[in-house]
Amino acid sequence: MAAPPRCHVDRPLQGGDVLELPSGAARHVQVLRLQPGDRLRLFDGRGHPGQPGGLDWSAEILQMGRSSVQVRIDSAEPVNRELPRPVSLALGMPANERMDWLVEKAGELGATVIEPLVCARSVLRMQGERAEKRLAHWQGIAVAASEQCGRARVCELQAVRSFRDWLRSPAETDPAAARYMLSFRPEALGLPAALAALAPGQGLRLLSGPEGGLSPEEEAEALAAGWRPLSLGPRVLRAETAPLMVLAAVAAQG
Repeated sequence: MAAPPRCHVDRPLQGGDVLELPSGAARHVQVLRLQPGDRLRLFDGRGHPGQPGGLDWSAEILQMGRSSVQVRIDSAEPVNRELPRPVSLALGMPANERMDWLVEKAGELGATVIEPLVCARSVLRMQGERAEKRLAHWQGIAVAASEQCGRARVCELQAVRSFRDWLRSPAETDPAAARYMLSFRPEALGLPAALAALAPGQGLRLLSGPEGGLSPEEEAEALAAGWRPLSLGPRVLRAETAPLMVLAAVAAQG
């Protein structure tokens, strides 16, 4: 028997609640041609106290309208498909669909936070309303990634910022996390050694440049701010590939 479809609902969930699914989840249910009495699994992506991952909620479809779906929430099941340590990515945004792809794959691989940056060598540059629309688009991609891969949490997309604004006032979501910057500097620490030096459960913050990498001035500023250079080896990886290599290595630790 196939597993019930899984949908994200951006509100706290509780057993016994009867609610209307948000428009995206409702469309998904209708495309699948589900009917009253069919089952779903819902998650809010927020995590829960005492749960290292989060909760999946079993739900029954009560009513199907032309554009609405009403469900009743039943029981919860703990789900933990998170990395052995939280990983946040500060990314010089790659251009066009490459950023979409990076957000999707980073969400599947377990990234906790993505901080999109406009760097000196960035091809993709945006601000204001355009940046807000792209941010909402990327957050939707992150939601779909968690629905697909079974995570009970959703990777958080933070506001688009310039590199220097971000460096001067970083959003310290995890002050105890180790901070590493991808670099070809000769003194850069290798990835295996960097991961081995982390304490159990210690978070990791990764700074990665856009196409062409960070400029020498940006690297110098990051070093002065306490970011340590990190090497992924002699190969030059694409801007959308390098951060995923780090996430995959962290996943292998678990």
